Amino acid sequence: MSKTETKKWMLFFPRCECEQPIVYHLVKDHNLVVNVYRAKVTPNEEGYLVLDVTGTEEDIASGMEFVKTFRVTINETGIGVMRDEKRCTHCGICVPHCPTGALSIKDNKTRRVEFNGEACIECLECILVCPYAACASAF
Repeated sequence: MSKTETKKWMLFFPRCECEQPIVYHLVKDHNLVVNVYRAKVTPNEEGYLVLDVTGTEEDIASGMEFVKTFRVTINETGIGVMRDEKRCTHCGICVPHCPTGALSIKDNKTRRVEFNGEACIECLECILVCPYAACASAF
């Protein structure tokens, strides 16, 4: 039996692909468990989707090949929120707004805000509350 793994995908859908039932087919035809973190359709009808896909390595690969049959841009880096260290003043305002602890203060002496990108679910709360615009979305 193959080992189950989880991958984070960030998808950009051009206007012509927004109405395709891609997530449905990832679940039904490729045996993947899909957890959608963020979905957005712009006024220009372009779409953004941030999700985790869980399944065997083979099922994830077949799901990826399926998505590639559309004109969808796939970002597999798992990095959708970026943090600019030069802008960050380590004020800590973002920390209590982060639901997963991706932003935290580990050392009370230095009070430096640390960012764990793997724990980030891209809720974008950090972007909304940061007075210095130190966080930005890749989308």
